[in-house]
Amino acid sequence: MTQPLRLGIAGLGTVGASVLRMIAHRAEALTAATGRSLTVTAVSARDRNRDRGVDLSSLRWFDDPVALARSEEIDVFVELVGGSEGAAKDAVEAALAAGKHVVTANKALLAHHGAALARAAEERGVALAYEASVAGGIPVIKAIREGLAGNTVSRVYGILNGTCNYILSRMEAEGLTFEACLKDAQALGYAEADPTFDVEGFDTAHKLAILTSLAFGVEIDAEGVSVEGISAIQPLDLTMADELGYRIKLLGVAQATEAGIEQRVHPTMVPKASAIAQVMGVTNAVTVDADAVGELTLIGPGAGGAATASAVVADIADIAAGLVRPTFGRSVATLAASRRVEMQRHEGGYYIRLTVHDRTGVAAGVATRMAEANISIESILQRRSAQAASSDPQGLSRQPVPLVLITYAATEGNVREALAAIGRDGLLAEAPQLIRIERE
Repeated sequence: MTQPLRLGIAGLGTVGASVLRMIAHRAEALTAATGRSLTVTAVSARDRNRDRGVDLSSLRWFDDPVALARSEEIDVFVELVGGSEGAAKDAVEAALAAGKHVVTANKALLAHHGAALARAAEERGVALAYEASVAGGIPVIKAIREGLAGNTVSRVYGILNGTCNYILSRMEAEGLTFEACLKDAQALGYAEADPTFDVEGFDTAHKLAILTSLAFGVEIDAEGVSVEGISAIQPLDLTMADELGYRIKLLGVAQATEAGIEQRVHPTMVPKASAIAQVMGVTNAVTVDADAVGELTLIGPGAGGAATASAVVADIADIAAGLVRPTFGRSVATLAASRRVEMQRHEGGYYIRLTVHDRTGVAAGVATRMAEANISIESILQRRSAQAASSDPQGLSRQPVPLVLITYAATEGNVREALAAIGRDGLLAEAPQLIRIERE
């Protein structure tokens, strides 16, 4: 009779406790699906006495996750500790060295050490599975690595951080400031006390680096991702986007070009009619452009205990069924070096909001500088704020006003050159706002 697959779980927070409950609740179905029963034999966490809503009395407790990873009492080490260094990295390395399968939800660990860990897994003939590391409960890793194996992918992009999508959704719907929405997100538990990692785009960048490796067969290059966050977005930007037929989303975009692979995270205007524009709140979405299937969009919960546990248990079930696949869809030795494409070479349409001094000739001066940089302007709109218009209907106070430009396709380098020249001309009252446009 086949022996049970013995699991050791390190990290008993919301996700870890949800994994324990899911395995217990789905025990019979998982055995029927995989041909092997699953049993959690040992756990590790920082606090033995915390009430997690699950019975741990029959499980062996390890204070040290590295000791758990090496234990002869487990076959699979489930890492839910988090972080790219320290205990998580040490424990995963120890588990692989001991010939244990590893399941992890740790995107930072994979983004920074994925190649080395995948190589160690290959050498031992064990799995390094990580479905839960990107987009929570959405099975995007399996979709790209296995479901689209017969396709050539040209672009993968998506909403990969629920905190940012929640904030932008609230800003658009209620006309609130970034600061007000962030405060609400923190109160609801969607954002950390220090939200920098989420709102400045670094969480999305880690996830994008993983998807890039899978989609294009290249080495993970987290340092090659150009990153911008959403903290500079103002309600006026969302209002203008709406009038122009767009929504603003924080996207992670990886795209194959003749020069190499673009990897970029930034606020993006997407057409309101597109599937990804309909994704609101804390929901995540990933779109893959591929030659055989065309455009494929997966939408679902990007975080939360049950959703993330669903992805963790799916990886455990694969291991129980004997399915051990190359970590990034192919041997690490066959992954190509990632050729970085600097953001200056990116070409596309741009939304540019300039806060300019309200005087004659400013719009003409802006247009001249744009033309000198070989940038064609699709539209130009000048807008006084509602408050300024009501208090000064004749425009006598000459307060700075927003001037919004939409460009046709241009390179980032040329746009930056034009904005620098406009600044030197003394036309700007504050730093410009620049948002890329993904038309389709």
